[in-house]
Amino acid sequence: MKKFVFRTLCAVLALSTVLAGCGSTNQANEGTGQSPQAGNKEQVFRVNIKTEPPTADPGLAQDAISMAVAKAGFDGLMRLGEDGKLHESVAESYKISDDLKTYTFTLRESKWSNGDPVTAHDFEYAWKRVLNPATASEYAYQLYYIKNGQKANAGEVPTDQIGVKALDEKTLEVTLENPAPYFLELVSSVTYMPVNKKIVEGNKDWANEASTYIGNGPFIMEEWNHKSKITFKKNPTYWDEKNVKLEKLEYNMIEDTNTELNMFENGDLDWAGSPLGDIPSDAIATLEDRLETQATAGTYWYVFNTKQAPFNNKKIRQAFAYSINRQALIDNIVQTGGTAALGILPPSMMLKPEGHFKDNDAEKAKQLLAEGMKEEKMTKLPEITLLYNTDELHGKLAQAIQDQWRTTLGVEVKLKNMELKVVRDAMKQGDFQVARASWIGDFNDPINFLEVYKTDGGSNRSGWSNPEYAKLLDQSMVEIDPEKRKKILLQADEMIMEEMPVTPLYYYTYKWLKKDDVKGVVIDALGFVDYKYARRE
Repeated sequence: MKKFVFRTLCAVLALSTVLAGCGSTNQANEGTGQSPQAGNKEQVFRVNIKTEPPTADPGLAQDAISMAVAKAGFDGLMRLGEDGKLHESVAESYKISDDLKTYTFTLRESKWSNGDPVTAHDFEYAWKRVLNPATASEYAYQLYYIKNGQKANAGEVPTDQIGVKALDEKTLEVTLENPAPYFLELVSSVTYMPVNKKIVEGNKDWANEASTYIGNGPFIMEEWNHKSKITFKKNPTYWDEKNVKLEKLEYNMIEDTNTELNMFENGDLDWAGSPLGDIPSDAIATLEDRLETQATAGTYWYVFNTKQAPFNNKKIRQAFAYSINRQALIDNIVQTGGTAALGILPPSMMLKPEGHFKDNDAEKAKQLLAEGMKEEKMTKLPEITLLYNTDELHGKLAQAIQDQWRTTLGVEVKLKNMELKVVRDAMKQGDFQVARASWIGDFNDPINFLEVYKTDGGSNRSGWSNPEYAKLLDQSMVEIDPEKRKKILLQADEMIMEEMPVTPLYYYTYKWLKKDDVKGVVIDALGFVDYKYARRE
């Protein structure tokens, strides 16, 4: 591997952080991502994920909960270690071509939890499956960096023209559209994990029950009591089994944050709060000395349906966005020392640090609303409903913003909460006006946030489309000069904040409580969690 490529990768991964009191690795394991011995404590870890995951299929996962579940059961070519560095995982080694567009991975000996060998063909099948339009994977865009990935997903070329090929059982060759210095980080993500073709094609519901959930990761799903609990046990045939210390990993589904906190205090949970659960907002002040916090590359936002009145009008969207008092929300509800979001890009990849608009600009908001209604020949706004998934924090924020819109704009907004999967389905069908959503980066580059609202972006629920915006993003993908690329992306960033199909509220800061003996939970700079190295000491 070229040294300058390695430096680029390290610059990206330097943002990754290992949390939860991991301690230092022992001398023998230094630099390998391996954990020290866990001692004689019972190796059971219990955490809350709040709700039933919409899916446990790594190729379909698009939210933090689904990804955390899938990451327990699956393993990719690369994986972030406890030392905060990226390491070869199922890949034993890799080579990068001189033009930085071809990656050749050599796989180590590893097995599926049913005993089948993991091969390069499994990766080729999994990636092509994600890109196959029939799969309807909303994270397919993550594989657009692969040659013909986007064209295949659009149905313009057959999947056999995608630039991924198993040369033999242990060799995978990947050809990219353009150099992507973050590609190794990408292949460590859940979407790039392999699946077993025989299992997937033999049962369309394979990922819905523990008995049919076949993975290649550090844990095997033992029980899935829907809407209650998912239990994993240690995978004895996992290639890195010696560095997996937990015997059991329990995901509890508790929506009420007070119940979650009480269970933690009573010893029924070993971790409460972020990144998969939450702490009651009214308890944060009293818990301040015990809470651990970490800023992460995520933005909490509201999406406007630009296909429906009144949010088909840009000025009305801007009016609702500008009338929100974000700092008041942070001070009184979020209470994590977070930052008011005046753009969709989080601090780690921000292109305009001063922000794109003024927080709580009431006079401007009133002016824009009046102008927008005049343009639409409206004397009264239609009934407006704000949709959010059931959660204490989401509910309190929605109520506060409902009050702000009433006070500043004189607008009455109804609130509607539903289960996460139902909300996602409604947004996918365009059956909403304003809806709560968020984005946590898949890799630490502005393109990952900006491409969400590209015309053909798999996660664009706003209905907003702008050819010039899409053109800018396409230009950024082929521009190799870093400064020129930054200017192109800034133009796109300014354009989307002018059009306002989405209004950012705040940047995520994770907060949690954990038992003192919990070590080795890995939370990267993007906020994704991995329990492979978790242990009790």
